[in-house]
Amino acid sequence: MNVKPSCLAEHSTTYRHLSTRFDDRHGVLWCIMDPKGRPCFTMELLEELRAVEMDLERYAGIISPEDLPLRYFVFASGTPGVFNYGGDLEWFIQCLNSKDTSGLRRYARLCIDVLHSYFVNFNLPITTISLVQGDALGGGFEAALGGDVVIAEKSALFGFPEVLFNLFPGMGAYNLLSRRIGIARTERIILSGKTFRAEELLEDAVLDIVAEDGKGENALYDFIGKHSRKRQVYESLFKVRRTVFPIRHEEMMEISELWVDTALRISPRDIRLMERLIKAQGRIPAPARPLESVR
Repeated sequence: MNVKPSCLAEHSTTYRHLSTRFDDRHGVLWCIMDPKGRPCFTMELLEELRAVEMDLERYAGIISPEDLPLRYFVFASGTPGVFNYGGDLEWFIQCLNSKDTSGLRRYARLCIDVLHSYFVNFNLPITTISLVQGDALGGGFEAALGGDVVIAEKSALFGFPEVLFNLFPGMGAYNLLSRRIGIARTERIILSGKTFRAEELLEDAVLDIVAEDGKGENALYDFIGKHSRKRQVYESLFKVRRTVFPIRHEEMMEISELWVDTALRISPRDIRLMERLIKAQGRIPAPARPLESVR
């Protein structure tokens, strides 16, 4: 059965906020975020990511592992110094000011659909890798944690700023982080509102590999070289991990509903803090400064 998902085409011209390219030699599909404007998860970016995922999901169960040309999916960013700043705060503010509950809920559900599909590897026998070559904050941190393997460059910063404006990361942070480091440490990180250096998170086993700046792609292919020699073992272990520490789509949806309810209760002061954060992130050349300094 010689079929190939359309997103494995040599050059993708379908998308505006991301690009895909396929490394046929190593069986690597690169999915590179390139959002226009602030590098965050806009509805447009999320919709395009979901389209890529659905293209891949169509082949689950109808193509044998031997016929599947894809072995690795790499999630990365084309924005220098930034992986992703997370939620679209401008969209949140617009929804909050207009009391648009359905808009917040629609955004949250799309985030969950995108992240859960990534977490379950699109139901394909492949390995997913998050390559973080810049700051991953809020939803950006959540998205990175969805991969089987998380590789980061040394200067990347990670954190959940939501607590600074009386909110919590509700699209998978608790689920994904707690399965790596446990509940107590997860809550400490979320409630701190601080940013963490890649090397700190490597010590805490949040990240799998930390590379020198500019060497993230080298570290990625080094990993693939080692992984490919024991691919069956690695993939089986990742499958065991997802079996022992499952994350249900329904569970993530329930948490996102709590996030929507919490968002609707934040104060005008909290909204002003969101606005300040948007401006600060827009001014800061990559890599971004720690979030604590923009309060």
